[in-house]
Amino acid sequence: MTFLNIKPIAWAFSLITLGTEMLNSVFSFYYVKLFLHLYKVSEVAFYQAQMILMIWNALNDLTGYFHNNSKADCCSSRHSSVLYGAPLYAAAFLLPWFPWKYYHEGDWLSGLHLVVSLCAFDSTLTFVQQAQCILFAEIFTRYESRLQLIKINQVASLVGSTSILFCSLISDNMEILLNFQVIAVVVAILATASLYTGMCHLSRLEPKEAPRKTFSQKLYRISPGLLSSH
Repeated sequence: MTFLNIKPIAWAFSLITLGTEMLNSVFSFYYVKLFLHLYKVSEVAFYQAQMILMIWNALNDLTGYFHNNSKADCCSSRHSSVLYGAPLYAAAFLLPWFPWKYYHEGDWLSGLHLVVSLCAFDSTLTFVQQAQCILFAEIFTRYESRLQLIKINQVASLVGSTSILFCSLISDNMEILLNFQVIAVVVAILATASLYTGMCHLSRLEPKEAPRKTFSQKLYRISPGLLSSH
């Protein structure tokens, strides 16, 4: 596979993966250190938050049915889901990095902050990735095009994960929280721009007659794991 042979629609789709991976990588890599070492959440509260997240994640998976059948503007099309979900996803990403007050060790509010951050991020990530995975199945119907897209999405995921490196260098591995907050805002803006750019180009390049009805009648699902490295 050479980059010159990649179709423009695949490049547009990979921008969505790039945006989601930029946020997901930083969040997953740093939130544990943030809450345990900087906000000093107790281990009990941390494990309780993980249990709540497991339950919340299961409920999120069940909402996929309602997402697909909802008449709301944000769910009326896969494109709308990404465009509405992108700023919410970025806002959920920023939620943990700004403390609600000065936390003392074992402060109950820091535990609540953790639960809200995890659930909000998981919900918005699921919302965006569900739409992305369905677009994958609807637009790329041939095996060869899907294989090519999976390969370029792996590259996009790798590039997106480099956001961890920049956050580490600029904030001295989160030792300087203010610097980390600044770079987190920059990453959120860049990721949102990537999501919007990819979705706008995808809307323009998408075939006019995508097999949406055929897909909705089938019971198979495309795993987000095919579209990102995490």
